Amino acid sequence: MLKLEKRPQPSKAFAYLTPLFAVFATMIAGGLLFAALGKNPIEAIRTIFYDPLFGEFAFYYRPQLLVKAAPLILIAIGLSLGFRAGIWNIGAEGQYIMGAIFGAGAGLAFFPTDAWYIFPLMIVAGAFGGWVWAMIPALLKVKFGTNEILVSLMLVYVAEQLLASMSLGLLKNPEGHGFPGSRNLKDYPAAFNDELITGSGMHWGVLTAFLAVIFAYILLNRHMLGFSIRLTGEAPRAARFAGVKPNRLIVFCLGMSGLLAGLAGMFEVSGPSGQISIDFNTGYGFTAIIVAFLGRLHPVGILLAGLLMALTYIGGEIAQGNLGLPAAAIQLFQGMLLFFLLAVDLLTNYRIRLVKREVAQ
Repeated sequence: MLKLEKRPQPSKAFAYLTPLFAVFATMIAGGLLFAALGKNPIEAIRTIFYDPLFGEFAFYYRPQLLVKAAPLILIAIGLSLGFRAGIWNIGAEGQYIMGAIFGAGAGLAFFPTDAWYIFPLMIVAGAFGGWVWAMIPALLKVKFGTNEILVSLMLVYVAEQLLASMSLGLLKNPEGHGFPGSRNLKDYPAAFNDELITGSGMHWGVLTAFLAVIFAYILLNRHMLGFSIRLTGEAPRAARFAGVKPNRLIVFCLGMSGLLAGLAGMFEVSGPSGQISIDFNTGYGFTAIIVAFLGRLHPVGILLAGLLMALTYIGGEIAQGNLGLPAAAIQLFQGMLLFFLLAVDLLTNYRIRLVKREVAQ
């Protein structure tokens, strides 16, 4: 019979290999799912993972990978700082929404003025919107000891109601013939997040995502604050003896997480999305949790995991169009990644041993 035995030390090899195992297991389980839906599983997997990179229209899809991956990477980098310190921010979706509302609101407040300072002001406003929304669970935890998981998660639903309210009220397009939603920022050049190099997909959000990866890597590996974050997550008692102030760490990690999520929302609303609408949020804040864990909470790993998740988004859209796969099946396929990652992650701390069954005397 098989028995799980705890390892004396966590296996570093399995810590790095489990994301690959999880992707492989997801392909197998996803293939079975697609077969159950009456589709060719090999063709479906090939469409999702191969066509966006090497297919006939790959020249169009490759730049889209950067556009899709940028908000996921930005949000996941912020989440990873808190997760590594044992601070669980599950409400990045709400902070992403608030960043979009603050950023779009700052730009539309100047409509139709054409000035160079409008877009930088929107960036500051978007970052502030995400930061201030993350400060609510941070301050409640510091002052009253509340659970940041529950508070940040509940604030997502509050943010969604604010988004609907803004789409139907304060930010509603006065020339929209009664339809909900703000003006389209693509028609307002001073507030539009355009491509930096035409055809490259590289807008300001993509550039910021790469900068965030570099910033997080330096912070975690070359700065005393990063050492405090890692020490708090790995050995909380040792961190207290080393003089780490837990309340300051909570405020910093949640604040950075909200700031980066707010930036992601601002770049998305001023770029690919273009406007504040009731269905603006597409679950990036929750998907980024998968990206953070798939990347092992390491900045470079998150960069690769964000690109992989973006590949499943774009490949999934191609599969929906070409093979008629339902959107729910693609979402389930993406969710399997986290499921299998958590399942296989067990092998980092435990090993499987074959033991003989004892015979009763």
